[in-house]
Amino acid sequence: MKALVTGGAGFIGSHLVDHLLGLGREVVVLDDFSTGSMANLARSAGAVTVIRGSILDEAAVAAATDGCDTVFHLAAAVGVRTIVDRPLESLHKNLRGTETVLDAATRRGARLLLASSSEVYGKNTKDRLGEEDDRVLGSPLKSRWSYAAAKGLDELMAYCYWQRYGLRAVIVRPFNIVGPRQTGHYGMVVPTFVEQALTGRPLTVHGDGTQRRCFCAVDDIVPALMALATDERAHGRVFNLGSGEEVTIRELAERVVRVTRSRSPIVHIPYAEAYGPGFEDMARRAPDTTRARELIGFRPRTSLYEVIAAVAADRRARLPAGFAGGSGTHRAHVT
Repeated sequence: MKALVTGGAGFIGSHLVDHLLGLGREVVVLDDFSTGSMANLARSAGAVTVIRGSILDEAAVAAATDGCDTVFHLAAAVGVRTIVDRPLESLHKNLRGTETVLDAATRRGARLLLASSSEVYGKNTKDRLGEEDDRVLGSPLKSRWSYAAAKGLDELMAYCYWQRYGLRAVIVRPFNIVGPRQTGHYGMVVPTFVEQALTGRPLTVHGDGTQRRCFCAVDDIVPALMALATDERAHGRVFNLGSGEEVTIRELAERVVRVTRSRSPIVHIPYAEAYGPGFEDMARRAPDTTRARELIGFRPRTSLYEVIAAVAADRRARLPAGFAGGSGTHRAHVT
């Protein structure tokens, strides 16, 4: 097996690369390094072929897919901050880029796993969201929903390529995947809270903090990506992947403070201050993962406390000397 991982220098992508190499697979990474990092591929240095290029570049995508029998398409504009700040660029990358990858995989006769997002469910706050549940989106003129709209169209394109061209496509919808190497620069809440706690800054909870989410360890996700991509029964289908352990964002902040032993306070910031006027968020988003469990035995094993501890250990290792204590005693040095 030779696999291409688009976005392979990113958070989830680099963990998938490590997993594939551990299985003895040959791996090619295509990444434009707009959000990914070569540091994320440090464990696989010399064992993976890295192509610096964009999924918008047909020639780069064609070169990357050459000889590959499986394509893991993870490259995308990611993070709430990115989508809100650069909606047009994000739409272009997520739509045109996915079409380019689908075309290349079809020409090569490769299997393809498309990483979509739980964002496609929008404002649907059903108890446990199943793959066939309705999507409830806000106004298309609000950039907040452009990512959900683009990912929904990505899914539709992959499904149509499966129907019309026989592309062996599988779609996954991850729910808040977290772990080492993830950065908070693009609005990811767990690494943001952890870094704030370790450096003695206030943990900034948006809104009233009662929003409920489920956070799943990346180490529980990557084996499922491999299993679904290579299972013929998954072709033409979509699968939720995530944890069943729910927590409010306020409780998440409190757990981060406890795990890191930080003295940082927890403060609340209005959404309008964080993202501008008119921003909408969901009160709850929790996955029903029955479909993945029944097909491949998917069962997350890592607790939220373990996830936070792993992120904290990773962030401590990346902080400058003098900031890694996690006690909040270095607050005066933070600007």
